[in-house]
Amino acid sequence: MRVAVLGAGVIGKLRCDTVMDNSRTDLVAVVDVDEGRARAAAARSGARALTDFTEAVRERDVDAVVVSSPVHLHEEMCLAAFEAGAHVLCEKPLSNSLASCRRIRDAARSAGVVLATGFNHRYYPSVKYLTDVLERGTIGTVDHLRVFGGHDGQGSFRQDWMYKGELSGGGAMMDVGIHMTDLVHHVAGRIVEVSGIATRGVWKVEGSEDNAMAVMRTERGVPVTFQATWTEWKGYRIFLEAYGDRGMVRAYYAPMFNQLITQEKPGAGRKRSFRFYPEIILREKLRGWETTTRQSFVEELDDFLGMIGGASVRLADGDAGVHAVEVAEAVYRSTRERRTVTLPLD
Repeated sequence: MRVAVLGAGVIGKLRCDTVMDNSRTDLVAVVDVDEGRARAAAARSGARALTDFTEAVRERDVDAVVVSSPVHLHEEMCLAAFEAGAHVLCEKPLSNSLASCRRIRDAARSAGVVLATGFNHRYYPSVKYLTDVLERGTIGTVDHLRVFGGHDGQGSFRQDWMYKGELSGGGAMMDVGIHMTDLVHHVAGRIVEVSGIATRGVWKVEGSEDNAMAVMRTERGVPVTFQATWTEWKGYRIFLEAYGDRGMVRAYYAPMFNQLITQEKPGAGRKRSFRFYPEIILREKLRGWETTTRQSFVEELDDFLGMIGGASVRLADGDAGVHAVEVAEAVYRSTRERRTVTLPLD
């Protein structure tokens, strides 16, 4: 399968590497406004290095496109790819507004091509362990979830489009929070109710909240307490906790680990166990967080090819991409209107 990667920044370079290393894909074009960066990302493949994304799909010699550009460019790049008949794997968030996300999804449907959304946290080993525990019924009936994602804010961003609301679509909710609401969707079903509040009293960036907190409910009736933050002064960390009538399971990163507590019934004796990932922790210390992200991209690309072939896979589809932004918009609406918001949004 002939693949073009649009955007050759840190994430785009990792995407290029996974395409080059996959025996079922050929990297044929890399696009970036910085031609030197595109050339460097394409170097060991012989792919074309371009500065205009329309050139990558104009000749219709591309089967699939990976969009890893700034989020405000996602829509026009996706639509150009669909027009050329190419499948698309688009980085999260799918776009910077709900209306734009819906246009992307609808255009993919009209073109009859696959649209996938790059929620790579689904592939983190600790998250996969949690989903396995839930599928086995180890903790019984799920009663509720606790979800958290955060980092220390503006200094963590490499480019200003990552935190400016007019480009990114919002703040912490559209950044790390978008991953966390997708994980809720992934393990407990679509979110159907949101009561939230977003604040920007620390960094004070117009249109970009520092904190988003919410109580949610999924279609399966599972309540969720949620926070996304840019004021986690301890640094980057995320966790997803599921509580059942026979125990709880926690997925955490960084560092990567799991905790599992089981009991025969409420009030009975409890067994505790931990699952650590020393090879991941050591690898990240020596070679950086990018190594874990890259491995998730390897699995995501395999599933993208599977999705194109009609297989049922872990990969988030276009509907999941729309839903995650719909939840973010619901938090913003709930903040403005001071009420519980029901999804789907009008």
